[in-house]
Amino acid sequence: MTDATVNPAIPTDARDSQTGPPLSLPGTPRPRYPDDRLREECGVFAVFGHENAAAITALGLHALQHRGQEGCGIVTYDGKRFNQERRLGRVGDSFSSKEIIARLAGSMALGHNRYSTTGDVVLRNVQPLFADLDQGGFAVAHNGNLTNALTLRTELISSGAICQSTSDTEVILHLISRSKKRRIVERFIDGLLQIEGAYALACLTNDMMIGARDPVGIRPLVLGRLGTAYVLASETCALDIVGAQFVREIENGEVVVITENGVESHRPFPRRPARPCVFEYVYFARPDSIIGGRSVYEMRKHMGAVLAEESGVPADVIVPVPDSGVPASIGYAQAAGIPFELGIVRNHYVGRTFIEPEQKIRQLGVKLKHSANPGVIRGARVVLIDDSIVRGTTSKKIVAMIREAGAREVHMRISSPPIRFPDFYGIDTPRTTELLAATHSIAEMQAYLEADSLAFLSVDGLYRAMGQDRRDPAQPQFTDHCFTGDYPTRLTDQTAQSSRQLSLLAEAS
Repeated sequence: MTDATVNPAIPTDARDSQTGPPLSLPGTPRPRYPDDRLREECGVFAVFGHENAAAITALGLHALQHRGQEGCGIVTYDGKRFNQERRLGRVGDSFSSKEIIARLAGSMALGHNRYSTTGDVVLRNVQPLFADLDQGGFAVAHNGNLTNALTLRTELISSGAICQSTSDTEVILHLISRSKKRRIVERFIDGLLQIEGAYALACLTNDMMIGARDPVGIRPLVLGRLGTAYVLASETCALDIVGAQFVREIENGEVVVITENGVESHRPFPRRPARPCVFEYVYFARPDSIIGGRSVYEMRKHMGAVLAEESGVPADVIVPVPDSGVPASIGYAQAAGIPFELGIVRNHYVGRTFIEPEQKIRQLGVKLKHSANPGVIRGARVVLIDDSIVRGTTSKKIVAMIREAGAREVHMRISSPPIRFPDFYGIDTPRTTELLAATHSIAEMQAYLEADSLAFLSVDGLYRAMGQDRRDPAQPQFTDHCFTGDYPTRLTDQTAQSSRQLSLLAEAS
């Protein structure tokens, strides 16, 4: 990650920059965007044993576009050589031509959509990453973030490694390459035993496809069948778009190896309870996906219903902040018995580059993407429903916009708990000091937003909406660190940085 401002409107055939800063710590803020949303992690999709593997992978990446829009890539193997196309930009701009798909020959394909939480927005960081190893080619696509990548990278470089990207994913390739194990699967597992953090990986070799999830299963990965072919994907919505049948989720700590002989499962880690990221349900996953046997859409409706129970307020209309606030708003409206209306209309055709040039244009940002619907708003007591508040800048503008449209009262309701802690597992969150809920009380946040009232879903209410009791130690828990500060893995790089900062302070004093 870097703090530099980057223009995301780079042509898809742009050449990779050959310079760039070293890999930086997960969690470093990236103020490249004028809006105030959490950024998705990445999406992976892979096919083994289908004659149209590349075309199917491109479709799968279309379904996963919401998980990353900065870059995309596909690697295939045709029985003789690996073929790869990696582009900056979105899938539709990169893999819509027959000529490009024709260059990606083979019955095995691996694809990736990228939103970078480590590494610059340059072509060399776009995945899948590929390397020629002594046992053949190896391609890897990664969703998540390694919390010891900087430490490992420093060690690798000091021992002679030459890094070609600033992505944490490259560390995995180096670990596999340096392993002394004999078989490629053993070398892959040897590499996994050295990394920490969140990862859902899909990989290709000359004769197999590999999938893996971290020991607590923070990031999702599913297995599907398409005729006799196998598919790996970040979400079930990607299986649906290609007509694949859902088989099962890859379990936490599991490594699956797919060959012509079928699926082989490995369990290299000690058994641990699964702790999937609850933000997949709150915001990241597509509403039509199924995660952990739960409908994401239904869970978001439940969150809205519990929010209404916890913090209902007399009102005339329930209005979602589109699009992520829609399911929760439906649940809230149904539970409260208050009409649901589209009081805000979203313009889906405005890209973020339009608001780059001048500050006076950038300040119009919220109106470029969202417009109030006066016929619904005027004279009404409005409850605005959104899924989260990060810095609060966009929420403040939306509250003001609703008031300008003639609302009598504006009450803000958030269908997740306050975000008080940064993420280090693939969600792009600011520093703690930039998180509104980490530095302000609820009353102070309400005053900042200039809302008539403000309330969040409680952590217990979030678990209740998911059908679980947070207080029951016998029940599974989620990765909910953004709300609670309970990180399920070691934060090696972050701890090392804090130690260095303390050392520098001691030297200066």
